Amino acid sequence: MTRRGDALELAVLGLLHEAPMHGYELRKRVTGLLGWGRVLSYGSLYPCLKLMLRAGMIAEDTTHLEVPATPTARGGRRGKIVYKLTAEGKERFATLVSAVGSSAWEDDNFGVHFAFFGATSRETRLRVLEGRRTRLEERLEGVRNSLSRSRERVDAYTLELQRHGLETAEREVRWLTELIDSERVEQKAASGVDVEVTSTTSTDGTPSGASNRE
Repeated sequence: MTRRGDALELAVLGLLHEAPMHGYELRKRVTGLLGWGRVLSYGSLYPCLKLMLRAGMIAEDTTHLEVPATPTARGGRRGKIVYKLTAEGKERFATLVSAVGSSAWEDDNFGVHFAFFGATSRETRLRVLEGRRTRLEERLEGVRNSLSRSRERVDAYTLELQRHGLETAEREVRWLTELIDSERVEQKAASGVDVEVTSTTSTDGTPSGASNRE
């Protein structure tokens, strides 16, 4: 699946992990997870559900649907098919939500991963948060360099758009830093030993999420 497809799969599995849902409710909840301005169409959701049904990750609950007493009888309003998670789906959700590869902190996936942080370990949360912060800091450096080079060559509107992007990324970096520091404070309280709140990066450029212990 594409990165966006991965985010959709995780969103569906995570929401069904909380409770069974019918398609309309699931679509509304997934749209909320994907963020404002990203409306999820039925044309995107239902193919995903069909794939997950074939893979055995979800099942359809049709026990509540009305069945006419006779072939010619008209029943009342039919209920909606309810989707629920299977054992395979729970395993798949656990695998996806605990992933700490670079896709977990990319734009298309980070928000969905963050929404299900409650189902992850602190180490996983720190790795994803640090990865996201590192990615944004790299992006900020690029934007600042672009601004310094093009300030005299672009019109006022393009310049404002670049500034807006810069300020948005800076705000998210500050927010991520607060979350990382909070996680490390809680880690320190839980372990009973001193843990530095500064994040580290491994030699291959992947945030390690490791704690410095005294």
